[in-house]
Amino acid sequence: MELKRFIQELPKAELHLHIEGTFEPELMFKIANRNGIPLKYASVEELKKAYQFANLQEFLDIYYAGAGVLLYEQDFYDLAKAYFDRVHSQGVVHAEIFFDPQTHTDRGVRFETVVKGISRAMDAARNEYGFSSGLILSILRHLSEESALRTFEEAMAYKKYFIGLGLDSSELGHPPVKFRRVFERARQEGLKTMAHAGEEGPPAYVWEALTELGVDRIDHGNRSMEDDALVDELVRRRIALTVCPLSNLKLQVVKDLRNHPLKRMMERGLLVTVNSDDPAYFGGYMNENYEAIAEALDLSADELKKLALNAFTASFLPEDEKEYWKQKVHTVFQ
Repeated sequence: MELKRFIQELPKAELHLHIEGTFEPELMFKIANRNGIPLKYASVEELKKAYQFANLQEFLDIYYAGAGVLLYEQDFYDLAKAYFDRVHSQGVVHAEIFFDPQTHTDRGVRFETVVKGISRAMDAARNEYGFSSGLILSILRHLSEESALRTFEEAMAYKKYFIGLGLDSSELGHPPVKFRRVFERARQEGLKTMAHAGEEGPPAYVWEALTELGVDRIDHGNRSMEDDALVDELVRRRIALTVCPLSNLKLQVVKDLRNHPLKRMMERGLLVTVNSDDPAYFGGYMNENYEAIAEALDLSADELKKLALNAFTASFLPEDEKEYWKQKVHTVFQ
């Protein structure tokens, strides 16, 4: 109970969160009913039972189906605001949020509709809680680079809303190098860059994200541990890994959290952080992820403090804000 209270009180930054992955079943049914869209599940309980995934693709299939009920600016506002309300109560003070525009624009939803709904919720969270956040445009890697480039160019009309470009969706068979040109464009525009790599894909994908895409952060990165030279390079460059324990468990990346590489990552000197990924589908938001990995790996309060500090270090906050929150973490620890 003492450890749970410590986790609750720790100021936390979340760096790996897909806003579409925060779509709780109750809200999904509410918005589906509001928009007159039938779901293939008869009830919230039946939908929740479907959240048993053997791999990443099985999850993505239901994830995209759920996103299909989001049509209007108010829908995206309600989705994002529900996330902010929930994690504010868990001591999260900053979040850098992925959204997948192609998931929506390919259904005929206007880019502006998505961005304005989410950004309005971001503004509301700042005004209500002092909660800071940034929005990351994320490219779907199972689609073509041409589609990614079109999406990126369309997004530039709304550039003021973004802090970075990410790469997500089905990893296997879609190496980072496929998207070299769009990441070059992002760097030209002064955006931060990151890519999902080494979740199901091999260490070679992490190398590619570093050398071909020039990323600032690696999302997941679990399989980096299979390559000592890669680990050394990540440590040398101070490249953060945004690790998602409950996601890894739910998607069978690890069969048991006691075998999760997070503690070994820390021991090797990697800048590792804890995040929730798609919490509505994976059984937990930030505190549940901290609690689960702390129990499974017998992490000390000092190690949990280090994880919280790492997240602010790896964030794209201004340096003075990073230092402010790090001091808050030290104060809670004392």
